[in-house]
Amino acid sequence: MPSASASGAAATPGGTLPPTATSAPSQRIEVRTDVFRLVFDSAGGTLVQGELVLHTDFEHHDEKFTLLDDSPNRVYVAQSGLIGGDFPNHKTPMTLLPGPLSLSDGDSTLAVRFESADVGGVKLRKTYTLTRGSYAIDVKQEVINEGGSPVSPQLYLQLVRDGNKPPGESSFYSTFTGPAVYTEAKKYQKVDFKKIEENKVDIEKQATNGYVAMVQHYFATAWVLPDGVQRELFMRKVDSNLYAVGMITPLGTLAPGASKTIDATFYAGPQEEKKLEALSPGLELVKDYGWLTILAKPLYWLLDKLHGFLGNWGWSIVALVLLLKAAFYWLNAKAYSSMAKMKAINPKIMAMRDRLKDKPQEMQKEMMRIYREEKVNPMGGCFPIVIQIPFFISLYWVLLSSVEMRGAPWILWIHDLSAPDPYFILPLLMTLTSLLQTALNPAPPDPMQAKLMWIMPLAFSVMFFFFPSGLVLYWITNNILSIAQQWIINTRMGVPPQFNLPKFK
Repeated sequence: MPSASASGAAATPGGTLPPTATSAPSQRIEVRTDVFRLVFDSAGGTLVQGELVLHTDFEHHDEKFTLLDDSPNRVYVAQSGLIGGDFPNHKTPMTLLPGPLSLSDGDSTLAVRFESADVGGVKLRKTYTLTRGSYAIDVKQEVINEGGSPVSPQLYLQLVRDGNKPPGESSFYSTFTGPAVYTEAKKYQKVDFKKIEENKVDIEKQATNGYVAMVQHYFATAWVLPDGVQRELFMRKVDSNLYAVGMITPLGTLAPGASKTIDATFYAGPQEEKKLEALSPGLELVKDYGWLTILAKPLYWLLDKLHGFLGNWGWSIVALVLLLKAAFYWLNAKAYSSMAKMKAINPKIMAMRDRLKDKPQEMQKEMMRIYREEKVNPMGGCFPIVIQIPFFISLYWVLLSSVEMRGAPWILWIHDLSAPDPYFILPLLMTLTSLLQTALNPAPPDPMQAKLMWIMPLAFSVMFFFFPSGLVLYWITNNILSIAQQWIINTRMGVPPQFNLPKFK
């Protein structure tokens, strides 16, 4: 694990950062708003700690969630500065200009200003403007040529962090942690730390739009420049287990006495889809639904609308699954009708198998004859269900990715839909409903298949003991509705529901 000092040695493209005097001790400055507790380092005016006061820590719920950090155990910082000469960079001592450091009641914004001394004839002034209720910080970088000759500096904006998984991240479900970039040309591109290590990064290098980001479960940071501003995008390994993603924009030639201002936005907060969409095109994609985004986004939209009506995320999950089951009612009806027919002819199939158990080819022909005469398609119960699988996988990713579930209560003992059930009641109910559903299905003629039908739901259920409660609730609801529909269809078809218990002899 890199130490805190490692982040101060980060290099940027366009040449190694020039050596800068660091003998003066840096100062840590704390800034507070209604959503942030931020810590800036006077070395470079760098943001070295970001605490989200409206979110609690994964492991210690009495503590606030820390997204950015620069400590002996963790490095995750936002840096900016100038390259192209011996200019102010993220290691240059800067002076905090006078002004308030906390957002007062009645104020909507808070401006925090840093200014460097003249370095290489250039002075850099940074202004961080924080807005009430917002995780987006406006960052104005003013570059002033105070020397006697023209200069051509470039501004870099970068995020530097270690390659470790975030504290409290569960190993039972896979979520992405690492850098990402977005451009109109190649859209959203995320890159594993391992690929940076192996120098296998293939991203858009030049653009006039988009952003760079560091992504983890539920939260993200991003640097955003205005559209039309030329920038070079980069990802690189900085040090042992330390990685950077960023962009460089040329400022052009500044004559003596001239200045240039670049406005950027720095985001550090939860992956709230609607707010990210409003901030920058494509920024909502840091909430990664994978290859099923085209289905997941409308499902999230519907879930959000249901929450607006019901006011409880748990009941919204139940309502969404109910709507999905209603939408697929006729497909499910066809599947369960096919299963009911299979169950009706199952005694005839089993008797035939016993009679011809030593004649496999004749057994196969006889089985096909029975299916043909009874007008039963053995795959008829599978196809309608297969069509629905992408929708339920998409819903899985919606629930797993949505920060709104974090700390959201449902009923009674479920105080956090993003955390596992502390008493394992929901996973046990999920296991029981899965086994009940298996028992209602017709037993496969093949004994090995019949055993697998019981082993698979049991093995699958084990994982759910460690899954977020919201995911388990969605699966239980789906199971219960499936059992109810299957029971009704079997009864209507004159095939009394019966339980096919496992035989492991």
